[in-house]
Amino acid sequence: MNKKQQQSEETKRRIAEAAKALFMQKGYRSTSIEDIVEATGSSKGNIYYHFKSKEGLFLHLIEEWDMEWLEKWNSKEHQFATTADKLFGMAEQLVRDDLNHPFTKALDEFITNNEASTEDASQRIAEIIQKRLAFNQHLLRQGIESGEFENHNITHLAFIFESLIGGLSQMSRMTQVADALPIYHSAIQMLLHGIAKNNVWPISPSP
Repeated sequence: MNKKQQQSEETKRRIAEAAKALFMQKGYRSTSIEDIVEATGSSKGNIYYHFKSKEGLFLHLIEEWDMEWLEKWNSKEHQFATTADKLFGMAEQLVRDDLNHPFTKALDEFITNNEASTEDASQRIAEIIQKRLAFNQHLLRQGIESGEFENHNITHLAFIFESLIGGLSQMSRMTQVADALPIYHSAIQMLLHGIAKNNVWPISPSP
């Protein structure tokens, strides 16, 4: 990477970091391109050059956040002996790190108000969802191959698990649950009761 490319990447990173702070503070809709211009000192044209739109910038941040989440998960996945343990571990990471995170609130606003107004944005959101489903498939397949889970349709299981986790996240924030982790644990136990081999309940993890 030459010096010009390095400067361009640094500008892009600086814009993204400033925009993320604004989105977390003000929300998606209340943050304008003008706000980002003021916070970064970059021109509107420079922001559009790197991200095409405010929507494109926000989607870039979602993609970055997903990669950071995955990196954190990969660093500790080895700590869990079974696939069932991994599902409970995922729930804990989701609740501890993401549930009340300010950026999660901005993401809720983005999705609830259907801000994905362009074909490019819709395609990128579809790709984000497909990556999450592929991650779920990989994890659940481990349980099938290890003999923990019955050999169910892996595509259906991944979809169900993503819907379960997504629904729990939405409901927990909407109802302002004080401690959502036991609810996540109960939901995963019920899922496992349906797919565990010999229909054996897993041991409940400590809160």
